[in-house]
Amino acid sequence: MDFFHVWLRRTLHGLSPEIDAAFSEPLGPKWDADRNDGELVDQPSRFDANGAQSRRVYEDGMLRAFRNCGNALRDDGRMVVVFANKQPEAWETLVSALIQAGFVVAASWPIQTERANKVAGGARLSASIWLVCRKRPAAARPGWDGKVLAEMRANVSERLRDFWDAGIRGPDFVWAATGPALEAFSRHPVVRKADQEGGRLSVAEFLRHVRRMVVGFVVSRLLQRPGATTGELDDPTTYYLLHRNDFGLGAAPAGACILYALSCNLSDADLAARLDLLVRGRSATTAEDDDAEEHGSTSGGEVRLKPWYQRRTRDLGERDAAGATAPLIDRVHKLMQLWKTGEQSRVDDYLEGHGLWHHELFARVVQALIELADGGSEERATLESIQNHVRTHGGTRTPRQMNFAMGEESQSEGRQTVR
Repeated sequence: MDFFHVWLRRTLHGLSPEIDAAFSEPLGPKWDADRNDGELVDQPSRFDANGAQSRRVYEDGMLRAFRNCGNALRDDGRMVVVFANKQPEAWETLVSALIQAGFVVAASWPIQTERANKVAGGARLSASIWLVCRKRPAAARPGWDGKVLAEMRANVSERLRDFWDAGIRGPDFVWAATGPALEAFSRHPVVRKADQEGGRLSVAEFLRHVRRMVVGFVVSRLLQRPGATTGELDDPTTYYLLHRNDFGLGAAPAGACILYALSCNLSDADLAARLDLLVRGRSATTAEDDDAEEHGSTSGGEVRLKPWYQRRTRDLGERDAAGATAPLIDRVHKLMQLWKTGEQSRVDDYLEGHGLWHHELFARVVQALIELADGGSEERATLESIQNHVRTHGGTRTPRQMNFAMGEESQSEGRQTVR
């Protein structure tokens, strides 16, 4: 706050007695617990490390600030809020305060405003999102979730294409879509659930719908299926494609990865432990050789994807204890490891046992991974070999071997599985 205060104090001096009074001090107003007023930052250190109290004060202050803005604004006026935070909780606080204060988000624009060498703090986006708000009519009625979500999808679809064509990527792209989505939601003081008596669609639930739609848009581009839904693609594979597209196999900021994980109904803990897709703290090896030495490190705020050759869990690519099919990315990595053994019969058995000979989505994921892999790398060469093998031999399977539904595995007795 002080950074802006000193420059505003200079540039606005003399415009009015009110402005001069507001900037009478050399630095911005700090938090005053007695007055319950001052600079609003969710900073537990101000409250004896009490995180819950810090968040309550922050949320209450945001609401009071926006209500004061609404009281000062003319009925035909506009308020512009500039926000550059990639934490979902921060957006939920902002949106809740705006709606409770009686505002409708009428437009939004992602603008490249942030410096590459900005001050410490990992929660900012590289672009800031400018939300243009107007006052909600006092006679506004509650909305219904089905209609609001349908309107949200209609609002967002065209804007996503515009943002994508403008070169916006990563977490910026996710949050850039939030503005146009909010117009449908913020038009109502509350949004009720049609299938739940007394239930309300919360801001957190609404934002999850928005993020999932944005994730689907990005993945459809990676799979070269613009306009198609990606609901049939499992969550871990969706996450892997998003992460790989934005960060490759290098160090990635943990905050962005948490956002992507939430968008895919996962957590970073799931991805690192249960799914064995992420490495925390220590980097994955960069040489594509199982015997290569591990080297390098990441900071506490960084993670990396595990390369295919380092994923060594015994059940990789197999059904779990409950009989659920393994994620597609696991099956691809398992196939790559089998291919490197040089035993084609094991590769064919796995393709047959998991219904991958004529699996369209599997083929598209392999193609996407080929395009994401470095040219000349062992990863790319292995994927291209598997792709050529499936294309060449997929049409020569016997009728029994081809008895698979698209995207599903055969339930025929006597099939072979790799152990």
